[in-house]
Amino acid sequence: MRLSPKAVVAATFTASMFMNIMDSTVVNVALPTLSRDFGVPMASVSGVVTAYLVTLAVAMPASGWVGDRFGPRRVMLASVTLFTVASALCGIATSLPELVAFRAVQGIGAGMLVPVGMAMLFRAFPPAERIRVNRLMIIPTLMAPALGPVLGGLLVDGLDWRWIFYINLPVGVAVLAFGSLFLPGGSEESVGPFDLPGFLLAATGFPLFMYALSVGANSGWGSPGILAAGTGGIALLAAFTAVELRAGQPMLQLRIFSDRLFRTTNLQNTFASAGFIGTLFLVPLLLQNGLGFSAVHSGLSTFTEALGGMTGVQVTTRLYKRIGPRRLMMAGMTGTVATIGGMAFAGPGTAPWLIPVLMYFTGCSFGFSMAPSQTASLATVSKAETGQASTLLNTLRQAGGAAGVALLGTVLAIARPGPADLTGFRIAFVTAAALMAVGFAFSARVRDSDAAPTMAGAESAPEAPVAEVA
Repeated sequence: MRLSPKAVVAATFTASMFMNIMDSTVVNVALPTLSRDFGVPMASVSGVVTAYLVTLAVAMPASGWVGDRFGPRRVMLASVTLFTVASALCGIATSLPELVAFRAVQGIGAGMLVPVGMAMLFRAFPPAERIRVNRLMIIPTLMAPALGPVLGGLLVDGLDWRWIFYINLPVGVAVLAFGSLFLPGGSEESVGPFDLPGFLLAATGFPLFMYALSVGANSGWGSPGILAAGTGGIALLAAFTAVELRAGQPMLQLRIFSDRLFRTTNLQNTFASAGFIGTLFLVPLLLQNGLGFSAVHSGLSTFTEALGGMTGVQVTTRLYKRIGPRRLMMAGMTGTVATIGGMAFAGPGTAPWLIPVLMYFTGCSFGFSMAPSQTASLATVSKAETGQASTLLNTLRQAGGAAGVALLGTVLAIARPGPADLTGFRIAFVTAAALMAVGFAFSARVRDSDAAPTMAGAESAPEAPVAEVA
């Protein structure tokens, strides 16, 4: 059977990304259960999350070089294999240290999977066709964070916490079987020797920075451990930037940021991810801790975001070629500012209907903005630099999401809101809306003329040769 290489790459990447993002969200629901089952305090169980984030942060900066050196197809299948095997090991873990170790292995697979898969996707589709593929690519980004808490709650309450890992197995096996049979191969890109100094700086600086962002709100930003991790991470990343800009063959081509369109869309994407992921973090806390709703009720209230996101993507991808990215991005970001800001007014009498409605339109607006942003981001990046650009894009998005959660978690930690006083939640929602407003400002700086290759008629775009798809 001969399938379209484009369809194969799109299906493989979408399924892999959905599995990856879903795993990140369902685990959070199970933390209280893990604490009880292993007989350890909640602070210890947080290692299940941080181990994953740290190894993901180590693997992601190297993914561009690894994918170019060994071939995206091999790296993609190896990453899915590692993630799937680690999921099975997490499910059979008999102690917390075992579970933390296996989650660290999962993080390595995830850190390679998304950047390499996205690079394959953008190499498979010429610029004029990329807006169409964003209809698929945005689905896991929007659906998985909303569906994860609902599914995680049902699995933990109805079956066992181990099933939050076992559900990855059928997806992973299916992706491996399908990819092994149909995923097109391709020659490796010409790359230089591995940049060991750059890797060591990134592999220590980025995890330290991500760790400080992830746990700083709960542990206290003034605690010695968080201060050491945060300042050390920033110093190492500054050294990494200096080394990479001087290196003849750097691990990450930071000079790609000299491209105006790539730089602007990435900054917009970073702040939008901070506001969006931060909002997904806030809403369950408001509904459960602030208003006393059940976890299932909370999950169903946030799920409308995924439906709205799919609606927004379907509309914006059909308007993109005619209107261009700038006005679509600005309209979408304006919508998120209004809807997230509106959540600050939700109270006991209005939240049951207002939150689902606002979450729907938040998802719709976010999808309306992000599909054009992702399409335009690589419009002026050469095919040879696609892997590097994809790594940079995903690294910034990951850092943006973590920063958004850290910032809003800090607001809540300072304000200490509760059922009797929702002021802290209101301030946090206004802060999230402000992050989206910054994203709007960067959207306004995008020039449609720079993204012209992605706005050309699809019929005039040359087909990518099968041998070069991966």
